[in-house]
Amino acid sequence: MRFLADESRDFAVVRALKSAGFDVTAVRDAMPGAEDVEVIEMAVRESRVLLTEDKDFGQLVFASSAQSSGVVLIRYPANARKAMARSIVELASNEEHKLEGRFAVVQPGRVHVSLKL
Repeated sequence: MRFLADESRDFAVVRALKSAGFDVTAVRDAMPGAEDVEVIEMAVRESRVLLTEDKDFGQLVFASSAQSSGVVLIRYPANARKAMARSIVELASNEEHKLEGRFAVVQPGRVHVSLKL
């Protein structure tokens, strides 16, 4: 599975996924300051699931019907962030087939995955 990490996410997630052998491109390295639409377009073009902490991507994908290869919205409060990277790696390792082409919201102890986008 391939991921595109938005600028609005904890970089510990990127490091953990790369250490686990996943292909991860960071927006801050590939196209810093890109608009949300450009980020979604890049994810689609490169067949990558977008990792973000920015709720605006939900609006973009659902309300605007933007094409998407999948979005993982990470919602971890400050007091639970230590476990965040490990949780995302576990999700990617165990449920990767459920993430492609879907919108997933990941919270401490909970994952909600939408129907196909």
